[in-house]
Amino acid sequence: MNEVWTLVFDLDGTLAETAGDLVGALNFVLEGEGVDAVPVSAARSLLGAGARALIQRGYARAGCELTQAKLDALFGRFLTHYNAHIADHSWLFPGVEACLDACLAASWRLAVCTNKLEHSARLLLSALGVADRFQFVCGQDTFGAAKPDPRPLVETILKVGGGVGRAIMVGDSVTDIRTARAAGTSVIAVDFGYTDVPVSELGPDRVISHFDGLLEAAEALAKPR
Repeated sequence: MNEVWTLVFDLDGTLAETAGDLVGALNFVLEGEGVDAVPVSAARSLLGAGARALIQRGYARAGCELTQAKLDALFGRFLTHYNAHIADHSWLFPGVEACLDACLAASWRLAVCTNKLEHSARLLLSALGVADRFQFVCGQDTFGAAKPDPRPLVETILKVGGGVGRAIMVGDSVTDIRTARAAGTSVIAVDFGYTDVPVSELGPDRVISHFDGLLEAAEALAKPR
C-alpha cells in the first residue's frame, strides 16, 4: 500500500462493549420516571443511534408516550449519569489495542466517528486507554449531524488529511454501513456488535470476528483494483 489510507471506527459495539453503562444510564432515567427498566440483553436492538434515540426506544419498549420536552429533560439526566459512570461496565473488545498499534505501525491514519456526543466519546476512549491512538474523534454534535448522514464520516476523513476514496469505515451495524455507502467509502463490519440482523446480511465489504483480522481485511480493500 503506497498511499496513506484512513480507518474510521465506530465506538459502541465496534471498539468497545458499552451496553452495560449505556443501559445503566437509560435505566437510571427510566426508573426515575416510573418506566420499566430495560435488560442489558435487549441492548442490541436499542443501541447505535445515540442517547436520545436510546431513551425514545426505552419508552417505546414500555409502551409509554414521550414528549419532546420530556425527552430533552431526560437526555440531560442521562448524560450527567453516563459521563460520571463512563466505563464502570465497559471494556475494549479483544485485540483492539494490538490492532490499533499494528495499524499505526503500518502508517494508517486512525479516527473515530460515533453517534455519541464528542465529549462522552473522548471520556470513554481516555478511560479505556486508547485516546492517543486516534488523530480525531467525531461525535454526533461535532459537525451537527449524526450517522447515517455521511457528513460526519466525510468531515472526519478530511480532518485527518485523508481522502474519501482512500478510507474505510469499521462498524457493527446497518447505521455504519449506510453511512459508509452514502459517503463512498469501503466498510468492514465486526460481527459481535449491536445489531438485531446478522451484519453479514447488510452488505459490508468484509466481515471480521476478531480484531486480529482487521488489518489484513483493510489492506486487501486498499490494494489497487
